[in-house]
Amino acid sequence: MSSSDIFIGETIGTAVLILLGGGVCAAVTLKASKARAAGWLAIAFGWGFAVMTAVYISAPLSGAHLNPAVTLALAIKDDDYNNLATYWGGQLLGAMIGAALVWVAYYGQFLAHLTDREIVGGPGAQATRTKAVEAQETGAGPVLGIFSTGPEIRNAVQNLATEIIGTVVLILAILTQGLNNNGDGLGVLGALITSFVVVGIGLSLGGPTGYAINPARDLGPRIVHALLPLPNKGGSDWSYAWIPVVGPLIGGAIAAGIYNVAFA
Repeated sequence: MSSSDIFIGETIGTAVLILLGGGVCAAVTLKASKARAAGWLAIAFGWGFAVMTAVYISAPLSGAHLNPAVTLALAIKDDDYNNLATYWGGQLLGAMIGAALVWVAYYGQFLAHLTDREIVGGPGAQATRTKAVEAQETGAGPVLGIFSTGPEIRNAVQNLATEIIGTVVLILAILTQGLNNNGDGLGVLGALITSFVVVGIGLSLGGPTGYAINPARDLGPRIVHALLPLPNKGGSDWSYAWIPVVGPLIGGAIAAGIYNVAFA
């Protein structure tokens, strides 16, 4: 596959991934959404279906990595780093496009949510104001969770370990079950398997950090959150942002090492 096919495929696929994955987070979070408070089960399955849809769309062009940790793991497995930057560039751009599209799709809901006195503060909203103060202290705005991940308990070592562990599970599943006949991306059956693995990781390991397990999925939307003209949006929590980038990359490298030792 050509460099242009890789870049276009990863841009489109990752945009779809974030549009649908971020979309379910917006649907569950925003007050004027019909799916408000649908819960973690909806988020976990929403992200799983997002992965499946994005893979089926982008696989013919790029092999549907959609995740820098996947690309790194495949590069280590094959000892071929030629297209690493092309994949990563498309993934980051696609993630930013997808996050911007979530904002467009939920534009009215974002405005209603971020101008609601119960959310941003006002008489009779003491509990909510307390949460808002806590969020400001950590640098996380009230809708940041729609765009990127954050920990329930802020402990860098634990948070990093959680992201590494979740990513190792994801990448091992892809390397052992998900690859196409060429071994350079996800196949048709692999996309289905991977989507259910993502649901399983979300249900089992998503509680501590929100399970980024994908550096582009977290960094691209976080950049968009920082840039969007959202009223009362608060901070983008840049002090935490390195963990969902570094953790999955470490996890991808570990998984590739395990695969090469145990399965290759």
